[in-house]
Amino acid sequence: MTSSLHHPARTPLPQRARNALLACLVALASPWCVATELELLTEENPPLNYSENGQPKGLSVDVVLEIQHRIGSHEPIKVQPWARAYRTASTVPNVALFGTARTAAREEMFQWVGPVATAVASLYGKRGSGLRINSLDEAKAVSRILVVRDFYTHQMLEKLGFTNLELVPKPETMVKMAVNGRAPLMFVGNLTLPDLLEKAEAKRSDVELLYTVTSIQTYIAFSLGTPKDVVHAWQVALDSMKRDGSYAAIYAKWLPGETPTRIKPDPIISPY
Repeated sequence: MTSSLHHPARTPLPQRARNALLACLVALASPWCVATELELLTEENPPLNYSENGQPKGLSVDVVLEIQHRIGSHEPIKVQPWARAYRTASTVPNVALFGTARTAAREEMFQWVGPVATAVASLYGKRGSGLRINSLDEAKAVSRILVVRDFYTHQMLEKLGFTNLELVPKPETMVKMAVNGRAPLMFVGNLTLPDLLEKAEAKRSDVELLYTVTSIQTYIAFSLGTPKDVVHAWQVALDSMKRDGSYAAIYAKWLPGETPTRIKPDPIISPY
């Protein structure tokens, strides 16, 4: 007598589950896959990251969402004032803050996943002011330079010995003050300046670039108390995005004409 055994068909894993399994295997079967909850923080700094109708938007946000999709992470992204988010990421475990400029001063403060974007940080003044800046020493002699509190621009100039910094709470406040001639200089990155000028109801022609200080790259900065396997899984997912073209597509959507970052950091990382 012959018996016939019926084997039920195997249901393939959904793509999200396969991505999560792959990331966990790459991360050496980290217990994070089931245990670690992350707090994902960002700030208002368009077009890299910002909120619109209560929802996070921007280049960095799209990158983070795609990484989450690939590794099976579901934590919400919270948009907070920069100083508050930076303080949390600096002191609380299992926090990721983006986009954070990776500088020498911050190197040992976080674990880094990236690079996500590249920007050029420069000193700008109101057009027609007649001011000329040919060196950092000349910039130190100016009465005031506007910087956003706890931004890399603030920390960088402070480390370089600048004592003429005026700290403001928000980037848009800084730009409005500079356009209205309330300070000779502001220190800001090229990627975010167009949106900040629009918010200030100003045009690009209202300000002029007076001195380029450095190039920087932004990252996802994980607090030191975050398990290393978590950070590694995020880096693996980002690298895979750069290999398959999905990262380049996101970059072109938000920064058309700009060159996406590579897997390895550029040698132009700020020394400050």
